[in-house]
Formats: sequence, structure tokens, C-alpha cells
Amino acid sequence: MDNQTHDQVQKTEVKTIEENDQKETREERKQARKKQKLERKERRAVHRMFPIWLRVIVVLLLIFIALIIGLLVGYTVLGGGEEPLEVLTFDFWQHIIDIITGVE
Repeated sequence: MDNQTHDQVQKTEVKTIEENDQKETREERKQARKKQKLERKERRAVHRMFPIWLRVIVVLLLIFIALIIGLLVGYTVLGGGEEPLEVLTFDFWQHIIDIITGVE
């Protein structure tokens, strides 16, 4: 019987050692994951030449310029307008709105 209890004690010791090893490997895995996350964040930290807000402003400015050019070309080339800059005046657009609503 003494031999059996000795075997049981050895088995429980082996189990606790294995459990401790598993805990250590879990902790090591957690540390490795944290290290990988930090490395990913460092890699992601890209310094942009132009900030996003500047890009948005540039895109909006380009859209506005394209609109103006489209109005000028559409009025003078396609519409047969005499004065190209006339399309940019308030009176011109008021006249267009009056035609659409039926005032004129």
C-alpha cells in the first residue's frame, strides 16, 4: 500500500508540474501575442506625406474646379453662349430659374 500511495503522489506531482507548464506556456503565448500586436501597431504607424484633411480639401477643390470648367464648356461650346463668364453670374442663374418655373 505504501508503494501505491507513493505512485499516486508521484502522479499528482506530475499532473501539477504539467499544469504549471501549461500555465507558463499560456502566459508565454499571451506575451507573444501582445508583442505581435505592438509590432503590428508600429508597422501601421505610417507617416503620410499629406494628411487626410488636406486630401479632403484638395478633392473638394478639384471637384469645384471641374464644375466651373464644365459650366463654362457646356455654356459656350454646347449651348452656343457668347460670353463664357456669363454662366458664373447670379443674374444668369436667376434667369434660368425663371424659365424653369414659368415666370418668363
